[in-house]
Amino acid sequence: MTEKGKVLKSTGKWYTVELESGKVVNCRIRGKIRMDKLRTTNPISAGDQVIIDPKVDEEGNRVILDFEERHNYIVRKSTNLSKKSQILAANIDRAYLLITIASPVTHLAFIDRFLVAAESFRIPTTLLFNKIDTYDADQLEYVDALIDLYSRIGYPCQKICAETGLNVDFLKEEINGKQVMISGHSGVGKSTLVNSLDANLNLKVGEISEYHQQGQHTTTFAEMHPLASGGYIIDTPGIRAFGIVDLDKQFISHYFPEMRELIGACKYHNCQHLNEPKCAVKDAVESGDISESRYQTYIQLMTEDESEVHRKKEVY
Repeated sequence: MTEKGKVLKSTGKWYTVELESGKVVNCRIRGKIRMDKLRTTNPISAGDQVIIDPKVDEEGNRVILDFEERHNYIVRKSTNLSKKSQILAANIDRAYLLITIASPVTHLAFIDRFLVAAESFRIPTTLLFNKIDTYDADQLEYVDALIDLYSRIGYPCQKICAETGLNVDFLKEEINGKQVMISGHSGVGKSTLVNSLDANLNLKVGEISEYHQQGQHTTTFAEMHPLASGGYIIDTPGIRAFGIVDLDKQFISHYFPEMRELIGACKYHNCQHLNEPKCAVKDAVESGDISESRYQTYIQLMTEDESEVHRKKEVY
């Protein structure tokens, strides 16, 4: 009889899988795995629920036979600039984006691109404004302005201090039993936050943080860490470059909630909200109902050369 398990880590040919019993085993893939019409370099990713052959080979490894249907997943363009993509993670209940306005600065364009990617994969997202105890009055006012901007669009926002544990308790309850992704630039305090959620992960997350601080960003697969609460945290290295490259530009406005509400109000049904007359989106920008910064990100996404952005690995 076959067994079921959850993929914790993928390194291309080898997979670390947690069985339903809680035992962790090393697995490989035998034969072809169905791809669901996805042109991907890896058929299985962290977060996947897999079916495993009960037999063990001479080296003690197991074989993944298939995987269960995903309710969502995140992909990015393959690093070799091929037409294929890499599945970074699957079955994500919620994404949490850590944001700092200093040391380092998280630019608005990066926030918007992350949210667009999450929208396209139907992943609900919460914005966490970290290091709140280090900001002066002007910086705190700016944080409040950003919270007003994004909360009006519909994104939950929270001011936290991962270092001291300020306002982190809500997160412990929210992720209990869930499979979540915590993301952000290197240096925003992701590892500190994860440690505050589960002290048992200190060593493992510390290693990830050190790797990121070296500026390598070459890891191409995500790793999922079990929590004492029964939930899981997915770490996705290279998060700043993923997702956007494969979106059809005619649908990008659909991934901006404030634009999505106005799509039917434009004069032309195929309005791209760039130079067309009687555009409800542009009118909303002029009236202040849509922020200028969000609209500028939209223009960038609509006009940039995707292959060049990926090749240069620009940071937004």
